Amino acid sequence: MLNFIIRCILAVSSISYVVYLFAIGHWGWAITMIFVAAIIVLSFFRNERMILGLNQMRIGNTDKAKMHINKIEPKFLPKKQHAYVLFLQAVLNSQELGFAKSEQLLRKALSMGLRTDQDKAVARMHLAGICVQTNRRQEATTLLAEAKKLDKSGMMKEQIAQMQQQMRVGTPSKNQMRMAQMGGGRQKMPRKR
Repeated sequence: MLNFIIRCILAVSSISYVVYLFAIGHWGWAITMIFVAAIIVLSFFRNERMILGLNQMRIGNTDKAKMHINKIEPKFLPKKQHAYVLFLQAVLNSQELGFAKSEQLLRKALSMGLRTDQDKAVARMHLAGICVQTNRRQEATTLLAEAKKLDKSGMMKEQIAQMQQQMRVGTPSKNQMRMAQMGGGRQKMPRKR
């Protein structure tokens, strides 16, 4: 909130200073100050923490990326950036937040609208992983199918296939379920003689 207020004050003061410079006839300095005012106004649309966080992710330093992304207050950002901040917070903080909060953030990011199909596919794949962990396999298979459709470049083909394979392996057969119900879920101990 404080960053937003400071940014607003800087934008208004720089624009008014540009007008003042034009009024008194200092055209050279006024044109130079237009560039400074433009940078300040553009900072409303591109958050500096978001840029730093994405740069750290590209380098591979997820701890610093998490630090920068968690310091962003997304409610003062444009809608698309708000969606990306929620998406990155859900992906980077999935261990700390837990399944319910991560799922909530991912669904909110998808409803707000992620820009590229690749990002939508990654979000759906993470949602499918959460659904698998919480034993909602039907929903996970539909989310994986949607992610497969959105992944037109085939970058996530291996991850999707791996997740589908894990779902097949992790599903117990009907016979295993019946045996577990009949035995009460316990293993029988051999009798001592």
